[in-house]
Amino acid sequence: MQLKQLAATCLLVSTAAFVQAKPIWQDFSLTGLYGENYEVVDEKQTTLTIEYAAKVKYADVFFFMDRMRGSDDHKSTYFELSPRLSLGEISGQKLAFGPVKDMLVSTTWESNNDDFSSFDNFLYGVGFDLAIPYFQYANVNFYRASNENTADDYQMTIAYALPFKLSNEDFLVDGFLDWSTGEKDHASELNWTTQYKWNVGKHISPETRLYLGIEHSVWNNKFGIKGSDENNVSALVKYHF
Repeated sequence: MQLKQLAATCLLVSTAAFVQAKPIWQDFSLTGLYGENYEVVDEKQTTLTIEYAAKVKYADVFFFMDRMRGSDDHKSTYFELSPRLSLGEISGQKLAFGPVKDMLVSTTWESNNDDFSSFDNFLYGVGFDLAIPYFQYANVNFYRASNENTADDYQMTIAYALPFKLSNEDFLVDGFLDWSTGEKDHASELNWTTQYKWNVGKHISPETRLYLGIEHSVWNNKFGIKGSDENNVSALVKYHF
């Protein structure tokens, strides 16, 4: 219970830091996806994703919300709010070693609302920001997950972004990998999702970031269901404001 209270405190402190501090940087985007070969709910699915990311002196935050609609008119809404507190900034110490740039207290609130499964899960743990050549960012977070409808488990999340150029064209490969442990009532999951994007917006203006591309998702034991393995490619359009 004390660890859960600590996680809740960190979540509140991080949120307060963002409310009161001017962001060093921030980004807001909208993404539209259409894909087939989904598992568990609908085979075909359209998704609208809202994303926001920002950095202040002592913390960073990432938020996204998916509004999904399936081919049989099934609708669902899922979001994650992930604030992290920088231990290096708070302590005033340089907590860097090897490829690690900083250590952070990591928290995430997962929430889902649909006709089949509604839940609120809270994750808390430690994160590491990494300095890897050529990558725009890379980090790894290790969590203990307090799950509402299933047994608590452990999760590792890796996030990354790799920009590159081909001739005069700008491309970006970014994504995440979630791996969670299996427990008595659910199987171990692995969700590796990557977006491959071409910035066509630069042909409109130098500041415009309008991406076209695909999202490739590999999800083993989706939703903790043993043998429910998903491998699909979705068409993607993404605009950064």
